[in-house]
Amino acid sequence: MRLNELAPEKGQRKNRKRVGRGVASGSGKTAGRGNKGQNCRSGGGVRPGYEGGQMPIHRRLPKRGFKNPFKKVFSIVNVQDLNRFEADSIIDEVAFIKSGLVKGDRDGIKILGKGDVQIPVTVRINKVSESARQKIEAAGGKIEVI
Repeated sequence: MRLNELAPEKGQRKNRKRVGRGVASGSGKTAGRGNKGQNCRSGGGVRPGYEGGQMPIHRRLPKRGFKNPFKKVFSIVNVQDLNRFEADSIIDEVAFIKSGLVKGDRDGIKILGKGDVQIPVTVRINKVSESARQKIEAAGGKIEVI
């Protein structure tokens, strides 16, 4: 068997419908869109979720829970990710963004203790877990909480 002999099984592939190719084709003239109205026009149709003026489902269903508008969302960096920086360097939010570890769209950065750090670094950061603090200090580094 060769690559040029491979083919899908009979009935697996269906030819696409070519609309607007003459009256005899069965879907000519209006191309299966019907006569007149919003859906027959090019670019026509209603927006997603629109139910023809009926109260939409996202407004019919009750809302549940509580969304805290003041919630702080932190970007997460693990201790093992600090190994990509040079020894004895000072790492702050700008350094994390430049290295591509975090994006600048969150309320701050938190370091968690997954993995190990082999180099001594000084980290200026918003939050740090206790296990991450111990690992960084054991490697000879320092933590400065902003």
